[in-house]
Amino acid sequence: MDPNTPTRIDLKKDRGLTIEWADGSTSYYTIAYLRRMSPSADMRELREQMARNPLTVLPGAPATSNAPLAAVDAELVGHYALRIRFSDGHDTGIFSWAYLREIDPRLREARPAEGE
Repeated sequence: MDPNTPTRIDLKKDRGLTIEWADGSTSYYTIAYLRRMSPSADMRELREQMARNPLTVLPGAPATSNAPLAAVDAELVGHYALRIRFSDGHDTGIFSWAYLREIDPRLREARPAEGE
């Protein structure tokens, strides 16, 4: 079995996503982290702008509620990804299993910074 295949997915809509992988490892992503790291084109462009200019002005969230960001819903996309709908209305990012492994916060912290 491909190590990038999840064996268990647990979404706590107000907290985060836990994935157990075929290789026995576990990843945890907060809802805010998933929203920020969405693979959608608009979020990818925003991350690139922020990398070039840390003073980039972030777009405001729609003023629909004072409630904290949450996952409203999630659905499997084929056998390769998960789409999450967020409470701020964002729902265009499709998180492939490979992308979720790539952005795993625990693994990102363990990697040396570029240039080291």
